[in-house]
Amino acid sequence: MNDALPAADRVIAETRAWVRRAVIGLNLCPFARAVDVKAQIRYVVSDASDAQTLLATLCDELQRLADTDPALVDTTMLMHPAVLTDFEDFNDFLELADAAVEELGLEGVLQVASFHPRFQFADTAPDDVTNATNRAPYPTLHLLREESVDRAVAAFPEAEAIFERNMETLEQLGSAGWESLRARWEADTAAELREKDAGAA
Repeated sequence: MNDALPAADRVIAETRAWVRRAVIGLNLCPFARAVDVKAQIRYVVSDASDAQTLLATLCDELQRLADTDPALVDTTMLMHPAVLTDFEDFNDFLELADAAVEELGLEGVLQVASFHPRFQFADTAPDDVTNATNRAPYPTLHLLREESVDRAVAAFPEAEAIFERNMETLEQLGSAGWESLRARWEADTAAELREKDAGAA
């Protein structure tokens, strides 16, 4: 099974392309552009194939983020393509993630957000385009600093309106528009990997 998994370089390249094309490009998160421009996002790929191993990796990354200067790493994207590919299992795991934050003494310091290729809001159909606001190429745990979130919210008027605006953005884009966007981030991924291969040659 693991032989079919994408290489870590591809997972990172595609997640970064998705952040830039979808999250930043559609302005789904007004706070994301600054940390991307400043190269303050840490991208990590876990090869865990079970939830307990992933939880251990998550704990390591939470502690690492807490111990790192925010000017160097403000936020961490932890992708795990081999485990919790089922959205319900992933959703259940989030309780363990929140508990880990508390057990590490990091409650009020860090929080864990989530993205999943099959993300589905309650009371929506699986193919409802608004689900795409939280759909990433791979199951992803997003580690955030509470202080950075609070600062960003304070700087953004009507932060509470972001969710509704995102729903409207996706509805206007439509399924065809979302697939077109996906094609662009996949092209960006291929271009980054070609460039990396050329540099290594």
